[in-house]
Amino acid sequence: MLETIETVIKEYMNKDDLTITAETTFASLDLDSLESVELVMKIEEELGTTIDMNGEVNSIGDVLALAGAN
Repeated sequence: MLETIETVIKEYMNKDDLTITAETTFASLDLDSLESVELVMKIEEELGTTIDMNGEVNSIGDVLALAGAN
């Protein structure tokens, strides 16, 4: 699942040289809150799941945990 998320992020940011891990934060990617929500929506679409953004979603690890819970 991490590889899929990494691909979505690289396409969204148009940067092929990014290395994405579970510890990668949205802040470290220089994404503001709107961009973070847009990116999570693209990840949801790609994974065919929903991710509850009501809680603290600060890192790719948070996204992985929430996507795996659904």
